Amino acid sequence: MPRPRVIPGLGLTLGTTLVFLALATLLPLGALVLKTAGLSWSQFWDYATDARALSTYRVTLVSAGIATSLNIVLGVLTAWILVRYEFPGRRLLDSAIDLPFALPTAVAGIALATLTVPRGPVGALFAPFDIKIAYAFPGIILAMTFTSLPFIVRTVQPVLADLEPQLEEAAAILGAGPVTTFRRVILPELAPAILAGATLSLVRSLGEFGAVVFIAGNLPFQTEISSLLVYIRMDEFDYVGAAALATVILAFALVVLVSMNVLQSRLYRRFHG
Repeated sequence: MPRPRVIPGLGLTLGTTLVFLALATLLPLGALVLKTAGLSWSQFWDYATDARALSTYRVTLVSAGIATSLNIVLGVLTAWILVRYEFPGRRLLDSAIDLPFALPTAVAGIALATLTVPRGPVGALFAPFDIKIAYAFPGIILAMTFTSLPFIVRTVQPVLADLEPQLEEAAAILGAGPVTTFRRVILPELAPAILAGATLSLVRSLGEFGAVVFIAGNLPFQTEISSLLVYIRMDEFDYVGAAALATVILAFALVVLVSMNVLQSRLYRRFHG
């Protein structure tokens, strides 16, 4: 007798999923790699290490790293507030967390730029101190932080909600203070979720385009990001150069994803194994 399948029609559903994955993900990435493979190593190296390209790598990596660090702090605090406290407007705040997912990134960039220009409501507060947000490096960080914050909140929130309150009660009975309880009891449980959210936030920031270009100013060697340079190369019909730069970004994103997944599994085994 054949063994009953858990999912009826598994062969059909699995085949459909693999075909969709190939068409939506593997095919475009494969075309990108094949386009880059037409270059010799010296040509690829020239495109990838061009002075302007190196500047965009620096701007992108530094701003994405700062935005992710901010998001870890803000995301954990936001998730903590949403899970542990009841207050008027809580449901509204919970819904607003997903706003960056719903907004087109161009709309988010325009809105942020309008708020942070020197004559804007927020920019006017910093103008007397000669601090520029829009059309400067802080604007890039702000745009990346805004668009990638939900990744950390939504990964930490369910884990925090499912955390057994008995663990904190036992720590309090044993004499642990709030800081010790958070560091020794709560943080180890949240660490894999925080790392997963941080990974998604970092990768999203590395590839962010629409929100950044409207607020960054896009000055070469100052506020130009890698994805914008890829777009510029495409606009110049330099498809090979665009493919080379895109391959560098893709390779770095894959390295980050694999490294974070390995680290996440090790953390999980360490705290739960």
